[in-house]
Amino acid sequence: MDNENKDNQVPENNVSAAEDLETIKAHLEEVQTANATLKEAMATKDTRIAELEAQVTEFTTQLEGKTRELEASTAELATVNQAKGEAVAKYLDMAKALNPTIPGGIIAGETIEEINESINKGKAIVEAVRKTMEAEAAGTKVPAGAPPRGEISLEGLSPREKIAAGIQQKRG
Repeated sequence: MDNENKDNQVPENNVSAAEDLETIKAHLEEVQTANATLKEAMATKDTRIAELEAQVTEFTTQLEGKTRELEASTAELATVNQAKGEAVAKYLDMAKALNPTIPGGIIAGETIEEINESINKGKAIVEAVRKTMEAEAAGTKVPAGAPPRGEISLEGLSPREKIAAGIQQKRG
């Protein structure tokens, strides 16, 4: 019976081989299509990577240029700030020299505007003090010249001191 089954069966290799060949061909076409798609995607990706690397290089170059500009601007700003500080210090010295009636401690400031404000406040203080002193001076009048001499009080003097005072009075 085994022989009969073998004879009645369709050989698997013949039917199967043709079908397998078609399946393999279809699968090969799919793989080749997928491979071509992948190669195309890889080429597109490589092109995009090259574009992005070029942009990075360009941006890096621009950034380096901007950094140098920023450093130059920072150095220039520091120089300008130093010159401004020196000018303000000279202005402060000049303001103190031109306003001798205002005490030096009152005139102060970090900017020209602050110095000008302190000068104005100082002038107001000096004027208020001047008015106060004039009012006090006007209220207390002192007569001109020395007051007349009076008699020396002999109370509490010893007899010897009294005699000396009398002799001195006679001499004049």
